[in-house]
Amino acid sequence: MNLSALLRQRHDAGRPVRVALIGAGKFGSMFLAQVPTIAGLEAAMIADLDPDRAREACRTVGWDEARIAGTRFSTDGTDACTAGDVEVVIEATGHPEAGIRHALAAIEAGKHIVMVNVEADVLAGPLLAAKARERGVVYSMAYGDQPALVSEMVDWARAAGFTVAAAGKGTKYLPVYHTVTPDDVWAHYGLTPEQAKAAGMNPQMFNSFLDGTKSAIEMAAIANACDLHVPEDGLRFPPCGVDDLAHVLRPRAVGGQLDQDGMVEVVSSLERDGRPVFRDLRWGVYVVLKAPNDYAAACFKQYGLPTDATGRYAAMYKPFHLIGLELSISVLSAALRGEPTGSCRTWRGDTVAVAKRDLKAGDNLDGEGGYTVYGRLAPAERSKAERMLPIGLAHGIRLTRDVAAGSVVTEDDVDLDPARLAVQIRREMCSRFGVQENRQDSHLR
Repeated sequence: MNLSALLRQRHDAGRPVRVALIGAGKFGSMFLAQVPTIAGLEAAMIADLDPDRAREACRTVGWDEARIAGTRFSTDGTDACTAGDVEVVIEATGHPEAGIRHALAAIEAGKHIVMVNVEADVLAGPLLAAKARERGVVYSMAYGDQPALVSEMVDWARAAGFTVAAAGKGTKYLPVYHTVTPDDVWAHYGLTPEQAKAAGMNPQMFNSFLDGTKSAIEMAAIANACDLHVPEDGLRFPPCGVDDLAHVLRPRAVGGQLDQDGMVEVVSSLERDGRPVFRDLRWGVYVVLKAPNDYAAACFKQYGLPTDATGRYAAMYKPFHLIGLELSISVLSAALRGEPTGSCRTWRGDTVAVAKRDLKAGDNLDGEGGYTVYGRLAPAERSKAERMLPIGLAHGIRLTRDVAAGSVVTEDDVDLDPARLAVQIRREMCSRFGVQENRQDSHLR
């Protein structure tokens, strides 16, 4: 609650927080839209594969020509990571390998790094966060995106003395969505391909939200930041509105749908027959609390908090998230307080590639939201033991043997190039964060 006051001090002292943005897409553009109204925060540099497109994005969000002229533009993200006048780097490319490369460069240069790139965070975040801590800089999730917002709610609940029974978000989900491809994605959004193209919407990116991949990635990030359990066989996506969160998202032993307390899960805004859920949480995030004693449970009732039938479980939720419009909270927290808005503490969850159809040896995988695979949440211990292929490595690689529809693709099924940076960093992470470390960290739950 002191960020604005701390920033005012920097502004008055003539020492603005200077930021470099890598990737001027939707998330980055929303951040840029807010920069002119935040005194003491400056976007010193923007790196994008198309600088002219980045300049046009600045104009679209309301920047005047003087501000654009005073900003440096580059095609190389590593320029942003090493710029001498930059204090915080925002990685918003969405590309796992690029994100890892930029994070490593920023950390080596002594810059704080805010990872909008959840894909890179789930592929190697525990290792990247550890490297940042060793270097004395902040590695942070991006406030405004669901993982950081959920991490904040979990931290609040634990700091107030509650057990976290469940945490996660809402989305639009039906089981059939797992096999949707970019060719038929727009019908599920109520759009024609022509309308989507005119709006500049990328079908593979939007399909990653629909087919369950993005949800799996985000829940893995939350599990790793908050030290929460993940379902053994992937997210269940139970249909659930905000009034039923505390009833549905509690252990089966007391009438809920979860394996135990302390789990991540995503709730669907659709019933399994396609009907809309009453008071759904499609755009929001939640945490389910468990009272530690009878007295606290009685207080839940006395102060009007909706609970389950036992009175011990209650839910808090936020019905929206504002993406890049809130991103400055992460930037300022890193620069002014030296704190991340959520960051990997351990390796609990992984997002692994599952075949959308029968795949044949010689087929090329096309990654997140594509035609060949979708991402499923898996316990990190199981992913490592069974050599499951992370979704972040499942783009542009060739299968060496057949994989049946619905089966997890393993590293033994593909031709991985050991010289790739992402492969090297992933393997370093797997060697450093193993089963024994997860067990040693179990007390954090």
